[in-house]
Amino acid sequence: MAYDYDKLYRETPDALGVPAPAFTTFFEGLGAQSLDVLDAGCGQGRDALFIARLGHRVTGIDLSPHGIRDMLAAAQRQNLAVTGIAADLTSWEPDSDHDILLFDRTLHMLAAPQRRALLNRCLPYVRPGGWVLISDEKRNLEDFRQIFAAQPRAWHTEKDSRGLLFMRRR
Repeated sequence: MAYDYDKLYRETPDALGVPAPAFTTFFEGLGAQSLDVLDAGCGQGRDALFIARLGHRVTGIDLSPHGIRDMLAAAQRQNLAVTGIAADLTSWEPDSDHDILLFDRTLHMLAAPQRRALLNRCLPYVRPGGWVLISDEKRNLEDFRQIFAAQPRAWHTEKDSRGLLFMRRR
């Protein structure tokens, strides 16, 4: 990854701003609490903290130790169920199942083979009825659609527009 997000997070509180409306709308309309959510590429936790405030348990993964530190400090101040792992997504693999996997503008930062490998590694860890929420470059979505189509488990497209791909496991 060419950009130094660790430096950005070290120098700038809340560097990436607020969660995207597509994600706030999704989670506010979900009608469920206490789900296990994985936020891959969580940065300082803009999505993770919002999601945890709604009553979900969130695990955030990010390459930046400063981003993880900031997210965990905010979660502790707010008494939120958030855990954080500083790890390289190109080699990291989930160790438990989740109800929702969130990739908010993360996958496009990886080379095509790495983002395909990451998505393929993560999909088996989505529980039945669970979701994968992707916000990414529009040009990458076809690649992601093909990955879902090739999975042994059935996936249903819930949203596919303007750089968003929301898939639900049957």
